[in-house]
Order: sequence, then C-alpha cells, then structure tokens
Amino acid sequence: MGNQKNLKNIELSVLDLVAVLKGRDASYSFQNSLELAQNVEKIGYKRYWFAEHHNSPSIASSATSLLISHIAQGTEKIRVGSGGVMLPNHVPLVIAEQFGTLDALYPGRIDLGLGRAPGTDPITAQALRRNLQGSGEDFPQNVLELQQYLSDNPDGHVHAYPGEGSNVPLYLLGSSLFSARLAGMLGLPYAFASHFAPTYLQDALRMYRDSFQPSEQLKEPYTIACVNVIAADTNEEAQKTATSLYLYFLNVVRGAKNQLQPPVEDLDNYWSQSEKRAVMQSLHYSFIGDQHTIAHDLDEFVAETGVDEIMACSHIYDPEARIRSYEILSSAIKEG
Repeated sequence: MGNQKNLKNIELSVLDLVAVLKGRDASYSFQNSLELAQNVEKIGYKRYWFAEHHNSPSIASSATSLLISHIAQGTEKIRVGSGGVMLPNHVPLVIAEQFGTLDALYPGRIDLGLGRAPGTDPITAQALRRNLQGSGEDFPQNVLELQQYLSDNPDGHVHAYPGEGSNVPLYLLGSSLFSARLAGMLGLPYAFASHFAPTYLQDALRMYRDSFQPSEQLKEPYTIACVNVIAADTNEEAQKTATSLYLYFLNVVRGAKNQLQPPVEDLDNYWSQSEKRAVMQSLHYSFIGDQHTIAHDLDEFVAETGVDEIMACSHIYDPEARIRSYEILSSAIKEG
C-alpha cells in the first residue's frame, strides 16, 4: 500500500513523446509541444519532460537536449528535462556538457532523467553505439561517472565545462526492478514507466523505498508514475479521443511505424481480439474520461501506489484537445 497520499498533495507533470501526426511533420509537433508547455506552465504543472526515441517516424524526440532548450526558452518557470536520456547511447561526459550547458542557459530549471534501455530496436542501437559497449550492464557505473562530472569534482582529471558544479538533479527511470534498486541505493528520485509497462509498478516502488539511502540530492524517497491520461468534457468524447492512443499501441504490437492517427468510430474494425488484449495490457494504467471520472480513478491510483507525482502522457491527435485534456486533468487533481 502507499503512504496515504491523495490527489491534492501530489505534483503534476507532462511527458511528451512529440508524436508526429498523420498528415503533418515534425515542425508542427515541435510547435504544438511549445504551446502545450506554455499552457501547462500557466496552470501549475511542475515539469515537462521529453523521452529519447530513435528510428521511429511517429516520434520526433530523438534530439532530446535540443527540445529541452526549445521549451525552456519559450517558458519561464516550469522545469524542463529528459524522461529520459537513454544513457547507454551516449558517453557520460557529453551528456554532462549538454545538460551543464542547458543549466547555464536556464538556471535551476533543468532535470536529467536517465534510462538504461536503448529507446529503439537492436539494429538502430548498434548504429547509435557502434560497438554496443554501452549496453545496460554498465549503466550504474555510467550514472556515477555522470554524477561526478556534474558535481564539484576537484580531483577529476576530466571536467565537464560547463556542467561541473551545476549539480543538475538526476532521476532514474525504469520499467522493471533494476533501476528501482539502483535509484534507492544512490538516493535519487525514481520514475516508473507505467504508461506502457504496468506489470512491475508496485514491486518497483516497494523495492525503491525499501532500498532507499539518503543522499545529498534527496533525503527521502521520491516517486513519479508516468500514466496515460485522455481527459475531455464528457466520458464519450474522451473514449473517442482515446482511440488514437489505442491505434498507436496497436502499431507497437504489430511492429508498424505509422504516425499518430486521428480518432475513429469503431476500433473493432482495426484489431483482433488478441491484439486488443495485448494493447489493453500495456495500457492498464490509462485514465480516460471527464473531470469527475479522472479525479475518482486517479485518486484510487495515488492511494494505492503512494506516488509523489503523476506524469501524464497524452497521445491525442488534435492539439487543442490535448491542451484541454491537461486543463481538465489539473482541475481533476484539485477536485480530488
């Protein structure tokens, strides 16, 4: 069970995968992301994160640090960061320099969330890494190396300029138990990807809390759950809007690479029963409905998990409907 949390005492944030819409290009998605960030900043969202993905025509967030700068420049106070940088794809020094630069440009507003998956398929991972030495096995050592570069690091022979002494806050991301234990041992905040990998959420949160050791960055455990949220003014409208999300995950099940599709009337025309089961299993932690429905269902989720923060991911085709969804979610949190 959780820590007797309820909706009114948790933070609310955004995970943006920068979906590329059918019939549109990446430039259109980047503009929509900026408009969404500006809107959620006005209503009190805590942070706005991008997730690194590669070799996908439906996701335009491959150059994560550039998008962070784009959003931070167009906003004033919301925290902006990565959810996450897939550290095996990069050498720690380069990431320290990039995020040290971002912190120098936008002081006190940059988050560095780290994942150990490649964020792509094996062939693309090899293209990113060449020799695949950066596989997830050396992830703990790479996190520590990165942490050293961002600290005062007086004894280091190699320094991140800018970056050294910035202490850009690190977050570990996970969809299994490995990063949960590591985040606890290092005393870092932990974010779980329950928006697509729901199976180990409760076990990972428990393992993180049980293994937590206070650190200079964090004195007590801090947990973020990423979930899918499709909110609209009516339950019926929300359910129709959510068909874009279902079709997106149907592409994942099929190994297809279609761009984000507009809503459809009847999903049964698009998937088989086995495909439907696979999609619904991945989307177990999806909250779809009007303000009251979202408030009720998320309140149960927070009470069950005890998370400190909800990070909402919303695959919504219409940009205005996406902004409206995050507005309704904010109202639902206050209602809860």
